[in-house]
Amino acid sequence: MAKSPEEEHPQKAFGWAARDTSGILSPFRFSRRENADDDVTIKVLYCGVCHSDVHSVKNEWGFTNYPIVPGHEIVGVVTKAGKNVEKFKVGDRVGVGVIVGSCMKCETCDQDLENYCPRTIFTYNSLNHDRTKTYGGYSDMVVVHHRYVLRFPDNLALDAGAPLLCAGITVYSPMKYYGMTEPGKHLGVAGLGGLGHVAVKIGKAFGLKVTVISSSPGKEDEAVKRLGADSFLLSSDPAKLKAAMGTMDYIIDTVSAVHSLAPLIGLLKLNGKLVTVGLPDKPLELPIFPLVLGRKLVGGSDIGGMKETQEMLDFCAKHNITSDIELIRMDYINTAMERIAKSDVRYRFVIDVGNSLTQ
Repeated sequence: MAKSPEEEHPQKAFGWAARDTSGILSPFRFSRRENADDDVTIKVLYCGVCHSDVHSVKNEWGFTNYPIVPGHEIVGVVTKAGKNVEKFKVGDRVGVGVIVGSCMKCETCDQDLENYCPRTIFTYNSLNHDRTKTYGGYSDMVVVHHRYVLRFPDNLALDAGAPLLCAGITVYSPMKYYGMTEPGKHLGVAGLGGLGHVAVKIGKAFGLKVTVISSSPGKEDEAVKRLGADSFLLSSDPAKLKAAMGTMDYIIDTVSAVHSLAPLIGLLKLNGKLVTVGLPDKPLELPIFPLVLGRKLVGGSDIGGMKETQEMLDFCAKHNITSDIELIRMDYINTAMERIAKSDVRYRFVIDVGNSLTQ
């Protein structure tokens, strides 16, 4: 007979979980494994709320295994380190992002691309090597193999830095891989949300000219005055869209709703690159003629490996890049998720786990 979540492992843990497709979260008692020789135990202080959490708690992607404790933008302090752990010690500031495991021996793992490993273990709604479930950061503590723990720079705010563990690496990795970092080049950022606003900041830090592409006219002041974009393009205005055709070297598409790619491809110069990181729940149409006639590229990207994620954190610390956040208590999470679904957040909710998670 299967053990209950509270009896599965020796260490008692507490968090908030969704138990069905309503997506409503409530207090949840479960357990974590003992800290093994290669493990780090972390007291969770803050956890960002990603749009993926909203999709997952409602089973909108079709593979949620309830009960589910979301949260993959975890920041805290080390409370225990196994005897084989050399990088971390008790008291260190650390982070845990989207993944907590992989096979560690395939070609992609050898290349520090653990996020593309066929046996990647996600921080929540996944299975550990021992086939027990993973539970995320909407909880008081986590136990993670040290390979998947990140050093959090001293000058990076723990709360506003937490979303970088997902949003930050999601935009940083494709910009590096696809060569979208040449100073003076023109970057378009489609969508100004949790991913897009970080993409603007990282793009400016690389020395790019940055244009925010959005269908919401009310976001122009935020894009230019608050976030530092060079310009704003209203994608719902056909005249402005036409005038901007063929002006951009790169576009990073962060839009998670179903949308047309044709206008974005049209904005690219010859040899331009469009990289999509949003995850619409239905396929998008891809027009081939403008790709062929303009020698343009359309690509995708999924977070980054551990080495690159650490590089991203260090880069953001160097350039004073954090997410714009709204700090919330744990018991506000259901309201926060309703607001995320309505795009009513500027630009990321972060749960003050350390000060608001009470049993």
